[in-house]
Amino acid sequence: MARAVAARGHQVAICTTDWSAAGREPVPTKVPLQQDGVNVTYFPVHFPRIWKPSLAMIGPLRKELPGYDVVHLHSLYMFHDWLGGHLCRRFGVPYIVRPHGMLDPYIRRRHRARKRLMEMLFQDGVLRRATAIHYTSDVEREISQPFACGAPAQVVPLGVDLAEFDSLPPAECFHTRFPETRGRRIVLFLGRLHFKKGLDLLIPAFGQLAREDPSLHLVIAGPDDGMLDQCKAWARRDGIPDKVTFTGMLRGEDKLAAFAAASVFALPSYSENFGIAVVEAMAAGCPVVISDQVNIWREVQQGGAMVISCDQHKLTGALSAVLRDPALAADMSRKARETVRHLYHWDSVAAALEAMYAEAAAKRRAL
Repeated sequence: MARAVAARGHQVAICTTDWSAAGREPVPTKVPLQQDGVNVTYFPVHFPRIWKPSLAMIGPLRKELPGYDVVHLHSLYMFHDWLGGHLCRRFGVPYIVRPHGMLDPYIRRRHRARKRLMEMLFQDGVLRRATAIHYTSDVEREISQPFACGAPAQVVPLGVDLAEFDSLPPAECFHTRFPETRGRRIVLFLGRLHFKKGLDLLIPAFGQLAREDPSLHLVIAGPDDGMLDQCKAWARRDGIPDKVTFTGMLRGEDKLAAFAAASVFALPSYSENFGIAVVEAMAAGCPVVISDQVNIWREVQQGGAMVISCDQHKLTGALSAVLRDPALAADMSRKARETVRHLYHWDSVAAALEAMYAEAAAKRRAL
């Protein structure tokens, strides 16, 4: 997002921490870095890590923030939301909040007591005084607005660089790294191994198909977020441990090669704020099967994706339909690329972001 807006001639800065799931990112802290035309500064995170606080962020933000026309706060219930909202109100800078799906009722219910405490202390106030809440789909807006404390809504999707998907690596690049997949038809999942991703549906659904068709292989690509051991247990339970490959996180050419090797992409999530992996799969020309809890399901269904409820048998049927009908798969592939070009190309998304920021900045000038 920052790179796309900077490319349109604007000064864009990112203020973040060095937090990572594994500990800390190996990056310089408190030193501005230039990345793709964007000024990025990392600050050291400290205890309690669940809140991702960084006291070192306070002084620089207090100094620099008044010079910006608009601030974009990402996610909820974090230290930077409290600090960013406080400083924006203090200096009269309009700010936009992107909740990243945290207002989805499914996610909002988790750890409700802890979140309610944060809401009372600061989060409801941050939302209430926001110039706008940035949603990435109409569905996200519809299910989240009741919890947005009355703040206005703006819908701007995420984007992809289609040029990256114009020439995929040969599928053999993927098979060379994971030789057990060579000669197989691959069902691909790409995302965090997390409770909400519907892997409890995908693994048994695939198991049923694999017992009928030994040519199939399931690739689960993504970092472990607490579900790897459980997924392996499900694969053993269903008698398919040798038909499932866990690749870990794939990036760059490795990720593109996985798309090239896949016969179908599946994401049967119970909750998915946007689903950038879905858009990337479609950009790569993969037939896509997703649940109707992926918030862009309406848009991508019109573009040929197959959408089902979070039901194992319906997932099995949808995957079977794609795998057994080459003509259907080819038509889904063609429509997928057209949909991404129309809805999720960064050129059009960046223009929409620019308009959202300009509208917010105008409110500051009007004060």
